[in-house]
Amino acid sequence: MSTILITGATGALGSATIDHLLKLNTDHKIIGLARSEEKAASLKEKGVEVRIGNYDEPTTLEAAFSGVDTLFFISASEIGKRVEQHKNVVEAAKKADVKHIVYSSFFRKNETESSPIWMIAESHLLTEKLIKESEMTYTITLNNLYMDFVPMFLGEQVIDQGMIYLPAKDEKLAAVLRDDMAEAYAKILSGTNHDNKVYNFSNSEAVSFKQIATYLSEISGKEIGYVSPDVEEYQKTLSEAGVPEEAIGITVGFSLAIAEKELNETSSDLENILGRKPVSLKDFLTPVYQ
Repeated sequence: MSTILITGATGALGSATIDHLLKLNTDHKIIGLARSEEKAASLKEKGVEVRIGNYDEPTTLEAAFSGVDTLFFISASEIGKRVEQHKNVVEAAKKADVKHIVYSSFFRKNETESSPIWMIAESHLLTEKLIKESEMTYTITLNNLYMDFVPMFLGEQVIDQGMIYLPAKDEKLAAVLRDDMAEAYAKILSGTNHDNKVYNFSNSEAVSFKQIATYLSEISGKEIGYVSPDVEEYQKTLSEAGVPEEAIGITVGFSLAIAEKELNETSSDLENILGRKPVSLKDFLTPVYQ
C-alpha cells in the first residue's frame, strides 16, 4: 500500500481531491497536510490522517513528508511568497525521499516577463524547473483558469447592469471547473503511467466573453451585452468603484492574457483522464445565474 499526501488539504482544491480519492475506494493511505489541527478537523471526520506542516517552515515539511510515496503539491496561495515556499516544499520532499511529485502549475504560451500574468508565471516556472531537476519522478499539470472564478470577472451586478465589462477583447478562454481538476488529480494520484508527464488541464472547448454574454442572456432571460474597454479606462473604473489595487492587477493581468490568446488553447488531456467531457462553461453558469 502506497502513501499519498495532499498539501493544502483544507483548501478548496485539496479537500475536493481528497473527497474524490475517498470515492475511488483505493487501497492507498491518504494523508492531508494542514497548518493547524484546528483547520484539519473536517479531514479527521472523514477518517483522513492529518500531518501538520507549513510552507514557510522546511523542518515541519520534511517531518510531514516522511514515508510518503506520492506528494500532491498544490501551489501556495500567497503569490508574493511562492518562490521561497515552493523551494522549501521541493527540497523537503527530496530530503524525505518522496518518490513521485504531482504539481499544480498553470497553462501558458508566453514564458517571458512580457507576459501579462508574469506575476503568476515566475514562481510556477521556477518550481517546474526545481522539480524536473530533482531525482523524483513527476507529473505536472498546466492548469487553465478555474471556471469557478469566471463570475468574479463578470462582476456581482452583471445581470442587473446588463453588461459584461472586461478588457479581454473577443478572444477565448478554455476555463476548467476546479472539481473536474480535483477528480482528475485523484485518478492520477491513485493510478499508474503518469511518470514524468506534463498534462494540459484546459477545457475541450473555448469561449469568448461575447459568447458568455449570450449564455447569460439565455439563462437569465435578460439581454446581456459585452464591452471590452481599454485597460486604462477599466483600471480607472474599478479604482473609482473601490476595488483593491491588488485585485485590479490580477483581473487586468488575466484579462490581458485572454486578449493576447494566452488561455484559449483547448486540450483532450483532462477529458482523457476523466473519461468524460469536462463540465462546460454554460452548464456551470446556468445554476449560478438562473
